[in-house]
Amino acid sequence: MEIMEIYAALRSLWLVWFMALFLGILVWALWPANRARLEDHGRIPFRDDR
Repeated sequence: MEIMEIYAALRSLWLVWFMALFLGILVWALWPANRARLEDHGRIPFRDDR
């Protein structure tokens, strides 16, 4: 394989890898079992604003 062929293959694989990573994080963040914990984490900055 020439360097340009390797570059083209790696370039497309990185796109697939990052898309899978993004979708995995999205699913994890929207999963119903994580909702209460993530909402609590989202309220941290406002806890002292009473």
